[in-house]
Amino acid sequence: MRKAEVHRNGVLAGILTEADDRTFEFQYISEYFNDNTRPAISLTLPKDRLVFVSEYLFPFFYNMLSEGANRIVQSRQLKIDNNDFFGLLLATARYDTIGAITIKPIN
Repeated sequence: MRKAEVHRNGVLAGILTEADDRTFEFQYISEYFNDNTRPAISLTLPKDRLVFVSEYLFPFFYNMLSEGANRIVQSRQLKIDNNDFFGLLLATARYDTIGAITIKPIN
């Protein structure tokens, strides 16, 4: 199992988990969920429930990954399988992302 913190503008919003069976879960932390001044991290992950489950990496997070030749170069340089989307997300979405969301691995 691998986990990551999901931050919105530097504020911890939730936890993204890849289970051993390669399913995914995103869960808002209760402090963020209960704070009405904090928006949802995405339209597809609204703050109408605490936990979201998916059989594949949520499109919102998948779309944070590089595409095409850039993904191949990143995979080679980082020595991560090109199809390990969660691994690539953990390795690349910590500092330099487009938008308000950053991903930080939980060891």
